[in-house]
Order: sequence, then C-alpha cells, then structure tokens
Amino acid sequence: MTAEPQMTHNAAESRYELHVGGQLAAFAEYRPAGDALMLSHTETREGYEGQGLASRLIGEVLDTLKAEGRGVLPMCPFVARYMREHREYAELVQPAQRAVFGL
Repeated sequence: MTAEPQMTHNAAESRYELHVGGQLAAFAEYRPAGDALMLSHTETREGYEGQGLASRLIGEVLDTLKAEGRGVLPMCPFVARYMREHREYAELVQPAQRAVFGL
C-alpha cells in the first residue's frame, strides 16, 4: 500500500512540500508579497513525475492560503495554469492583476 501524500509548510526554506512515504516528492517555493504569497517555482522530484503530485500540492497550497485569507501572485507558470484551469481560485489574485495571469 502506498502512503498518502502529506503536505507540510517548510518556513525555513520558504516552500510548501509534498511528502510521499516520508520522502520529498514535490515542492512549491514562495516569497512574501505584502499580504500575499508570490508562488515562484514548483518542482516534482525525479521518480515522482506523472503522478499528479504537483497539481495536488498546488491545490492544497491554494486551499490553505484561501483559509488563511492570503492572496496569491502566481508567478510560476505551472501555478498560473493550474489557477486558469481551476477558476475557483481566481479570487486569491487581486482583481486588477487577474488579467495579467489570464484569470
């Protein structure tokens, strides 16, 4: 049986991480931008590609930020594409900036 992926917030590295079986499988780096977080880079580690882990991670990160009342600047192309495909997260981007990211 495969262990359920678990998201953690690694504040020391300024990133959210997804672990599978205790191993780092994917991460999303960020930088603070006022009350928002600039999501700058998403990466899936070798051996974990093609399993939808980055999408799962970004979905969980966006849910977390929404619950915290934080905004998002989707500078990472993967995050921006994810948000275009999941329009329910568009509200996390300031209205004046949505067109910049295709939201």
